[in-house]
Amino acid sequence: MKTGRFWAWLTFAIGMAYFFIPLIATFEFSLRMKRGEYSFEAYRVVLGDPRFQETFGYSVIVAVFTIILGVLLVVPTAYWIRLRLPQLRPVVEFITLLPLVIPAIVIVFGYIRMYGSNSPLPFLGTARGTDALLVIGYATLALPYMYRAVDTGLRTIDVRTLTEAAQILGAGWTTIIARIILPNVLIAVLSGAFLTFAIVIGEFTLASLLNRPAFGPYLQLMGANRAYEPAALAIIAFIITWGCMSVIQVLARFAPKSANRPN
Repeated sequence: MKTGRFWAWLTFAIGMAYFFIPLIATFEFSLRMKRGEYSFEAYRVVLGDPRFQETFGYSVIVAVFTIILGVLLVVPTAYWIRLRLPQLRPVVEFITLLPLVIPAIVIVFGYIRMYGSNSPLPFLGTARGTDALLVIGYATLALPYMYRAVDTGLRTIDVRTLTEAAQILGAGWTTIIARIILPNVLIAVLSGAFLTFAIVIGEFTLASLLNRPAFGPYLQLMGANRAYEPAALAIIAFIITWGCMSVIQVLARFAPKSANRPN
């Protein structure tokens, strides 16, 4: 047992070193902008850059709309499959895994091919139309994470009993989903939402090829033309991502602990 514990701790230490040493080195390098001393000058320059504020604000807005679209698409779908069409669950799970297999560049070139200058929908040729395509693309990329988060939340509640009780009281399908199902899986939905936010903030391919002022292309542009600011941006992006993960862990503590019931 002592030998097994030693190797377990050794493996853990190697993993931690593999993860944290490059991060610490990046952070240390980001403090070297002023020659001969450590300072947060690179962070001051980055946070004061109007392009940083513009691109980050744009990506936050796009992330909010992506989360709304994902919730509107996934929650009713997962609920209906779990309630009435359980035989389709393997098919839907396979479909939701496709964004992990199909590269984002394939999706965006499909957009350009279908909705380019010869698009039958003139709205898609405008800036707002391109923003809508970007939101849809991001919702597609986040679909595996959002669907599995919601499906896991639905497994913790008795969907059939809640639905039958609501129908006895005269509730319609919209009321059932919005006022009964959604509040019961809210923690799971928030987990999927924060994962979606992290994906949108760091995504580069869709935003770049659709020529939108998002945070991902800004990160790439800074990395190609600056030295210390990209390191500061990498640390900031890391903090944002891990902040989302930490919020998910906190929310998971409030998730219902009921046993999984067959529906």
